[in-house]
Amino acid sequence: MEKLQYISQGNTLQEQEFHIRKALDNGINWVQVRWKNAPENELISLCEISKQLCSEYQSVCIINDHVQIAQKIDADGVHLGLNDSAVEEARQILGENKIIGGTANTLSDIIRRINESCDYIGLGPLRFTTTKEKLRPVLGFEGYQKIIDGLREKSLDIPKIFAIGSVTLEDILTLQEIGIYGVAVSGIITKQPTIINELKKVMI
Repeated sequence: MEKLQYISQGNTLQEQEFHIRKALDNGINWVQVRWKNAPENELISLCEISKQLCSEYQSVCIINDHVQIAQKIDADGVHLGLNDSAVEEARQILGENKIIGGTANTLSDIIRRINESCDYIGLGPLRFTTTKEKLRPVLGFEGYQKIIDGLREKSLDIPKIFAIGSVTLEDILTLQEIGIYGVAVSGIITKQPTIINELKKVMI
């Protein structure tokens, strides 16, 4: 599984598509299409465009929240928030071969996601981020360490956890030392898509 995810950004269909194209042009191999409060027809159009682009670039295309759209466009999978569809239900709709990721903020969330057999977990936020409404408590490096320590104390295997929430290039080594598998980023790639290669180099 890729260690670097790009979560799409933009307030319009054109902005979203532009940023996704830029990320793909600069070597991203995993796109999560995320566009909150979008008109449904435009969101479906964006997902269809993104799936087509990701196929051309041989990149993974994940849809945020919308299981039915993911099924309709034959996306590679879906990412579910804590209050979205159940993982089990998404698995029944999408089938065994699709990727299902889930959000987490606490140790108990992580254990719930492990029990739900999520393929990966987006854990955060690392620090304050403007890309998410209703932000959950900020974890910081200490919070990540406590959660990883908690899993070890319970003798649980560490799942594929992606740090999320204003993650920077400089954070990656510290996160990897803690035991975090990868990062899911939005702002830094949207603003500077050429940073993708630097991010990839650090994440080998």
